[in-house]
Amino acid sequence: MPDYSRKDAKAWATETIKGFYMCPISPVGNDFQFDYPKLRENIDKFIDMGVEGLVVGGFIAECWNVTLGEWLKYHQVVAEAARGKIPLWTIILDPSVHQAIEKMNYVEKLGFEGAEVINPVVQLRTDDEIFDWFKYLTDRTDLAVCLYRTPVSGKVLGFDLMRRLADLDTVVAVKQGHLIRAETLKLRHDLRKDFIVSDPLESVFLEDLRLGGQVVWGELSYILYGKLRPLVKQYRALAAEGKWEEARAVSDKLNPVRDFYGDVFLWTVVQTATYASALAGIKVWFEELGLNAGRIMPPVREASDAFKDKIRSKLRELGVV
Repeated sequence: MPDYSRKDAKAWATETIKGFYMCPISPVGNDFQFDYPKLRENIDKFIDMGVEGLVVGGFIAECWNVTLGEWLKYHQVVAEAARGKIPLWTIILDPSVHQAIEKMNYVEKLGFEGAEVINPVVQLRTDDEIFDWFKYLTDRTDLAVCLYRTPVSGKVLGFDLMRRLADLDTVVAVKQGHLIRAETLKLRHDLRKDFIVSDPLESVFLEDLRLGGQVVWGELSYILYGKLRPLVKQYRALAAEGKWEEARAVSDKLNPVRDFYGDVFLWTVVQTATYASALAGIKVWFEELGLNAGRIMPPVREASDAFKDKIRSKLRELGVV
C-alpha cells in the first residue's frame, strides 16, 4: 500500500516529490530483449548518482514496444533492483482504462508510489470523455497519478480540463510535456496550489526553484551530465541558500551540454512528437558514460556510425566524459 491516503495524496506529493525524478533508457541485448542484469547495474548507478526518483516503463524505456508479459517482468526487475532505496513510478500509455488499472494494481503490489498516465491516445478526444476516463481510473486505484500533458497523446490537455482533473483526489501532478514555458507558468498560477506542475527540462530548474517548482519530472539530463553532474548539486545548494546569482553562474556552465542534448534528443522529439528515433543517440551517450544501453528494439533504426562518432567526440570536447 502507498504511504498516503487518497485524501492526503496531494499533500504527500508536495512534501516528498522533489529534485530529479529521472526517466532512464533501458539496456537491450543483441537479441533485442531487455538485458535485465545490466538494467540492475544501471539502477545501482542511478542510486549512487543521487537521483531522487525513477519514472520507468514508458516511451524512453522502450516499454511501448514490448508485450504485456515483458512489461510486467520489467517492473518486477526494477522493483527488485531498487530494493526500496529509491522511489519508483511507472508510466501508463494504454488507451484501455481497464488495462491501465490492471497495470497500476500490479505495480502497487511491487511497491511503486504512483503512475505517470497519458490520456487515451485513441478514441477519446472531448474534455468530458477524457475526464470520465481519468475519473474511472482514479476511482479504482489508490496510486497517485501524474498527468502527462503532451502532443504525443494526440490531444494536449486544455486548461479547463486540467482544472477539473487536478481536483481528482489522487491526481497530484502534471508533466508539462507540451514544452511551452508560458503554459507551465500559467498552469502553476491557475491550478490549485497543492498540485505539482513540472517542466521536463533541467535547463529551467533553477528558475523553477524561484517560481514555485520543485521537481524535474520524467527526463534524463542529470544522468547525461556525467563528470559535470557536480555542477547541478552546486547550483541547487546555492539556490537553497538564496544565492541566486551565484547559482545562475554555476548553472550557465552547463549550457553547452544542454544545447548538445537539445540537438541529439529534444528537438527530434519536438519535431516528430515521438521518442522512438530520438533514443538512438541517447543510447550512445549512455554507453560513453559507462552505463548500459545496448541496441534499439526493432523496427526502430540504430544511429548511424557517423552520428555515433559525432556524439562521442562532442562529449569529450564538452568534458562530460
